[in-house]
Amino acid sequence: MSKHTAGIHHITAFVRNAQETVDFYSGVLGLRLVKKTINFDAPEVYHLYFGDEKGSPGTIITFFPWAHSRQGRVGAGQVGITTYVVPVGAMAFWKERLERFDIQVTEATRFGEQLLQFEDKDGLKLEIVEREQGPQSEWSFGGVPAGKAIKGFGGALLYSAAPEKTATLLEQVMGLTKEGENGGYVRFRATGDLGNVIDVNTTLVANGIGGAGTVHHIAWRAKDDADHTQWREHVLQNGFQATPIIDRQYFNAIYFREAGGILFEIATDPPGFARDEAPDSLGEKLMLPEWFEPRRADIEANLDPIEVRVLEGDRS
Repeated sequence: MSKHTAGIHHITAFVRNAQETVDFYSGVLGLRLVKKTINFDAPEVYHLYFGDEKGSPGTIITFFPWAHSRQGRVGAGQVGITTYVVPVGAMAFWKERLERFDIQVTEATRFGEQLLQFEDKDGLKLEIVEREQGPQSEWSFGGVPAGKAIKGFGGALLYSAAPEKTATLLEQVMGLTKEGENGGYVRFRATGDLGNVIDVNTTLVANGIGGAGTVHHIAWRAKDDADHTQWREHVLQNGFQATPIIDRQYFNAIYFREAGGILFEIATDPPGFARDEAPDSLGEKLMLPEWFEPRRADIEANLDPIEVRVLEGDRS
């Protein structure tokens, strides 16, 4: 069986403070909070989803904010850097904006592309790149107009404990195409137009430690439920231990850990985030799966209130 993912579906990370996370990803980066729900495995913790106006696959970053989380360490066995893509010509806007919000920015180059690298409040490593490919965002918020807005993921840089094995997996199991090697990195490309460029660091780094400021898993796209079932069989046939299919309300998921230690998920594009909210009111209410509704009062009482707000730097 030959399979080809279109690219990244979503990336999920650990943070400490829910409101600081909303302020950073919506207030500074201008992403839409498309779903406010809970960690289904730990209902005392929010699960927050940020993306484009619809929460389209290839744009979604999600967080588990837990105030008592230890500080993590980015390293082998993790996504090292999450890459966002903006329209060509928008880089100067983003450099000025990040610096205006006192976010330290480093300029870097990889595979001939100029990058702005920075971190969120918990130390999660992010970068911005300009590319023509990918639809323009229709969402604007605060000081970020749609014409300069983040389109979605450009891709990710993977820190693997076994780079050659991870590279083989990306090419032979996930169906990405190897594009080249440069400066200690190998580049692969998926078939989609967002979340499609994956770099693997071929230089070994110290093992990562999970906690605030680190990625928990990277999820790849499956077209629908039938395709998803095929993906699970494909992963099993290639010698990986995949979980059963799990209902995550807004997509179905399977998980497996690849040989370099990175936790992979494969998630379905449908049904999406409008299955339980109107598209124009996504993220405004705490949404719970039906099995948690009887506990809503207790769950809400245990969660700190959060709001999407225009930050002071955009009010002046």
